Amino acid sequence: MTPSSVVHASLNASAATTQKCVVVKAASSSTRGCSQSRLVRGVRRQMNRVSGAAASGHRFRERRRSTKASASASSSAEPPKKGTAKIQRISPENSNRVNILSEALPYLQRFQGQTVVVKYGGAAMQSKELKAAVIRDICLLATVGINIVLVHGGGPEINKMLEVVGIEPNFKNGLRVTDDATMEVVEMVLTGKVNKDLVALINNNATDRGDGGGRAVGICGKDGNLLRGKVKDKELGWVGEIESVDPKLLNNLIDGGFIPVVATVAQDAKGNALNVNADTAAGAIAAALNAQKLVLMTDVAGVCTDKDDVDSLIRTVTFTKAEEMIASGIIAGGMIPKVTDCMNALRGGCVSGHIIDGRAPHSLLLEILTDEGCGTMITRGDYV
Repeated sequence: MTPSSVVHASLNASAATTQKCVVVKAASSSTRGCSQSRLVRGVRRQMNRVSGAAASGHRFRERRRSTKASASASSSAEPPKKGTAKIQRISPENSNRVNILSEALPYLQRFQGQTVVVKYGGAAMQSKELKAAVIRDICLLATVGINIVLVHGGGPEINKMLEVVGIEPNFKNGLRVTDDATMEVVEMVLTGKVNKDLVALINNNATDRGDGGGRAVGICGKDGNLLRGKVKDKELGWVGEIESVDPKLLNNLIDGGFIPVVATVAQDAKGNALNVNADTAAGAIAAALNAQKLVLMTDVAGVCTDKDDVDSLIRTVTFTKAEEMIASGIIAGGMIPKVTDCMNALRGGCVSGHIIDGRAPHSLLLEILTDEGCGTMITRGDYV
């Protein structure tokens, strides 16, 4: 018998005995004058005591059941297994960054120590936000060991200065007519303001970020006889056609860990300044350096079968295919000289030419470091 049962039985026996004694006392108390009401009250008090004790025993049993159930539940729970800790959750943003770096790794390994010539111009030079993004991308590429040569134009800046000095811009077949006065403005703007602004942006970007990825030196085609040429057409004035490129100065700067920033002002045999097209100059420099890539940053997506439909972009064009597309009129207008400059660079020793939209954020990185790219790549293909 459990302790609670003993207590309950004892209380019941005590109650029964009390009831008997009360009855006996009630029978014999008539001579003493005890009233029946007193007996009843005494019985009720005794019964209340018994009921309270029984309730206390009930609560005791309930506590024991609750304790046993809790102990049973605790003993049935399985202890945590070793090595099964939860895996840390990675945000989609960080996961995407890691995937991009993983995809870029083969390209970083392949192009480390290789030279990439970038022609920078168009709308990407006019927007402060785009300009800052392009400069950061150039510093990033330099940081991972890719040798960048930055070649730039500056048409909009030239037009602004011509307006300030009261000279009306004049163009013929898409080329700037460059008389003596205009040539002075062109040289001043390209080799002075535009060139030095870009140099400062690259150097300051490296200082701000603390990565040492940007140490730029500004030069023009006159420096070190980098670009020598002749007048292309007398009707165009001092518009030049490149005859030779001496890459020695560029190689020295690259070997010293600098980013050459080249303004496209050349000189003729007599030392006269020549205004040279930036795309053409970049192509000639890429050929002379046997560059891995020539990248022309423009205001169009690349070579498209329909110039008004970005979705018709052609990702890769071989040398022979490009010639056929020019002949058939698919490549037309302002795209012809750009494609021709890439083809000339390939003829001279450059591995591939790229035409990308400089307005697209990080287009330079996308074209060089991803599988898909973002513009048109022109390759030698079956060209020998």
